[in-house]
Amino acid sequence: MANQIFALVGPYASGKNTLISKLMDLGVHYIPVYSTSDAMRLKKDKRLVNFVSKSAFAQGDWMVKVAYKGDYYGIKKQDMLDSIKSNRVSVTLLDQNGVKQLAKLMTANLKTVYLMTDYVSLVDRMLRLGLNNTDMKYHLEYAESNNEFNFWKSADYIIKNTTDIDTAFNQLMAIMGLSVNATAETIQKLNYISKK
Repeated sequence: MANQIFALVGPYASGKNTLISKLMDLGVHYIPVYSTSDAMRLKKDKRLVNFVSKSAFAQGDWMVKVAYKGDYYGIKKQDMLDSIKSNRVSVTLLDQNGVKQLAKLMTANLKTVYLMTDYVSLVDRMLRLGLNNTDMKYHLEYAESNNEFNFWKSADYIIKNTTDIDTAFNQLMAIMGLSVNATAETIQKLNYISKK
């Protein structure tokens, strides 16, 4: 089996950053995203996005390059190639446009995981992130107008992430082949313990 890149896709506040941070904490290889956005410097987990100036971005050799809110985001060609050579499993962040660009080049290696989330969960998360009404409206309208809520139709996998992040994380681990099947003996022990 070819080395796999799992790209998490979904609207703003669907849980992509949280899940990738948890994977990185376990040592799963992350293919970094670079951005010209100053807001990326304020991210809680600074490992997720590397800030670069617009002039440096213009000079980069990008495999994925997208624009969002007047800034650029990209994944370096060398980072992607090194990942496929050196890691059985890697994870990265992409939007729909990034998926389209990468899918043309990495058909055998790329798997997309869509994080399906309802409006109530998204608004709740955005409030907890400290977003104001204008920013929340922008993100929801952006997701609507760019058809982000329908991307599940073309994703390889779908995770419904509306309540417990640990459930979504366990599903992602299973999709990536990083969970271990329990033996019959382990299950019998668990059944015995639960009957006590």
